Amino acid sequence: MLPRNHAVDSLLQPFDGAVPGISVLLLVDGDARFARATGLADIERHAAVTMATNFRLASVTKQFTATATLLLVARGVLALDAPLARFFDRAPACWRQVTIHHLLTHTSGLLDYEALIPAGTTTSLRDRDVLELLRDHNELYAGPGTAFRYSNTGYCLLALVVEQVAASPFATFLREQIFAPLGMHGTVAYEAGISNVPRRAYGYSRQQDGFVRTDQSLTSSTLGDGGVYSSALELERWDAALAGDPLLPEPLCATMFAPHAATPAGDAYGYGWFVGSFKGQRAAYHPGETIGFRTAIVRLFDRRCTAIVLANRSDAEPLAIAHALLAAVV
Repeated sequence: MLPRNHAVDSLLQPFDGAVPGISVLLLVDGDARFARATGLADIERHAAVTMATNFRLASVTKQFTATATLLLVARGVLALDAPLARFFDRAPACWRQVTIHHLLTHTSGLLDYEALIPAGTTTSLRDRDVLELLRDHNELYAGPGTAFRYSNTGYCLLALVVEQVAASPFATFLREQIFAPLGMHGTVAYEAGISNVPRRAYGYSRQQDGFVRTDQSLTSSTLGDGGVYSSALELERWDAALAGDPLLPEPLCATMFAPHAATPAGDAYGYGWFVGSFKGQRAAYHPGETIGFRTAIVRLFDRRCTAIVLANRSDAEPLAIAHALLAAVV
């Protein structure tokens, strides 16, 4: 187990008690070196966070969307250089130069769908709604492949591409082709009224008189960019698959973690992962941020270590906690 670490203790202390909580896991060579769950998953019902509590992953979802895409590439039914316009009727002309690779690496130049949501909208958008918002805009922020610009739009459209090519609902494809084979039976791409999230954490935000539930927003129902719920325990299985017996052929698994596009922060983006370094070691990571949730996963390659941090409150800083955990062992 991890020796007592005051930096980690200090970062986790605000989650103790009758407040929205956190689930934290540090893996070293595939073994749990540190695991802690504290605080509440549901304040109203006083339900405690456990290591099996499912949090909305937000953008940590993107690694599953990327994997789903690459599974179809591995099967020979989708090409990374396929133009986006091929998959959608009435696609804007500018989409003819946008490829699957560009979507995966945030270099498509596609407009941010959040900026296109009409005033007065009250119903949460789904991936198909993102497509409809974009169809009337024959413009890009930059030429495809010329610049990195983080794009939730791109990952919503990837979900629709997977759905079309696989002839299966995206949530079903994730469940049958990724989650079930890995034994991640509690992990789900959540669709209100269709699926259920077991052991669910609800999101909260701090206000002057305490925390208020802020679990859903207009962008909470899109799946490809952030709709998966999972737990630290099930993400341990995901990490083990990536390290030992990946779902993907080795060349495609390697390209997922390759530095395809430089980012303004000085690191790079692969397929569904940021890639860079931590204390001189090669690293892949991704944060997630949505209303009421903050999440992160950081994986080191030179020494096999992974930190997973899931919180159901908007004021959490999961990357700082993940880095503190990793710093204790590297």
